[in-house]
Amino acid sequence: MRFFDPHIHMTSRTTDDYEAMARAGIRAVIEPAFWLGQPRTSAGSFVDYFSSLVGWERFRAAQFGIAHYCAIGLNAKEANNEPLAREVLELLPRFAFKEGVVAIGEIGFDEITAAEEQAYCAQLEVARENDMVVMVHSPHRDKKTGIRRSLAIAEEMRIPMSKLIIDHNNEETIDDVLASGAWAAFSIYPHTKMGTERMVEIVLRYGGERLLVDSSADWGVSDPLAVPRTAQRMLERGVAPAVVELTTWKNALDAYGQSGQIDFEALARSPVIDQRSLWNDNSVLRGQEPRVDQPVPN
Repeated sequence: MRFFDPHIHMTSRTTDDYEAMARAGIRAVIEPAFWLGQPRTSAGSFVDYFSSLVGWERFRAAQFGIAHYCAIGLNAKEANNEPLAREVLELLPRFAFKEGVVAIGEIGFDEITAAEEQAYCAQLEVARENDMVVMVHSPHRDKKTGIRRSLAIAEEMRIPMSKLIIDHNNEETIDDVLASGAWAAFSIYPHTKMGTERMVEIVLRYGGERLLVDSSADWGVSDPLAVPRTAQRMLERGVAPAVVELTTWKNALDAYGQSGQIDFEALARSPVIDQRSLWNDNSVLRGQEPRVDQPVPN
C-alpha cells in the first residue's frame, strides 16, 4: 500500500527516518509550520524556517522518493508574542504562494487567547482571499472548546468547510467537525493525542469519509511510521482495505489536492531517484554510494 502522512514535522526528524518511511510505503508528506520547541525571537528566524520548508526539506525528501509538501503559517503558540506575530503575518504572502505549499497552517488555538484568535482570523482572511486550504491546530487542553471556536470563526468568515482540515481530533470532537462539513484529521501520537487502537475504533464506527490519519511526528517522543502502522492494525481488525486506503491515502489527496499543488499523476508513478543531486552544493549521503534509478520506459 501507498501512504500519505498529511502532518509530520520532518525538520525535526533524521534522514534515517526518511529511509524508513520510504521502505514502509510512505509516498508523500505534508510538513506544516509549527513551534520548534523554544520561542523564536525575530522575524528573520521565520524567514529561514519557511525557506527550509519550501526548499531543503523538499529536496531531502525527494532523495528517498517521498513527495514533500508544506503548509505555511504562524502557529498558535507564537501568536501570543504580538509584536513578533505582526511581523510574521506580513511575511506570509512571501511564502504561502510558493510551489509545494498546499495550505495555510497549522494555525488556530493553543491557550485560546485573544492574540491567538486575532492571528487565526488574519490568516483565515489570507486563505479566503486566495481560495486556499487551511490546516487547523486544535489545543491540547480544552480541545472541544478550541475546535468549536475554530469552526465558528471559519464559518463567520465564510471559509468553505470543504477546505478546512481540523487536526488533532479525538472521540469528543469528531462529531462537531464532521457535522460542520470539514475534514477530521487524527494524530497518532503516543499519550497526548490519539493512539492506534482508539483510531481503529473510530474508523470502525464512522467509516472513512473525511477522516485523515497522520503522525504529527516532531521533536518529541513520536513515530514517523504511525500511518502505516495504523493501516496495518486496521486491516488486522477487519477494516475494509478500501476504507484503510481512504484514511491513509486518498482523503489526504482529495483534501489538500484542492490547492492545485499536488501532481496526482506523478504520485501514481514509482519515484525515480537520483541521489547524485545536490542542494546548495550539499548532499544527504555523506560519502555513501548514491542511488541512481533508471527511468521506467513508457
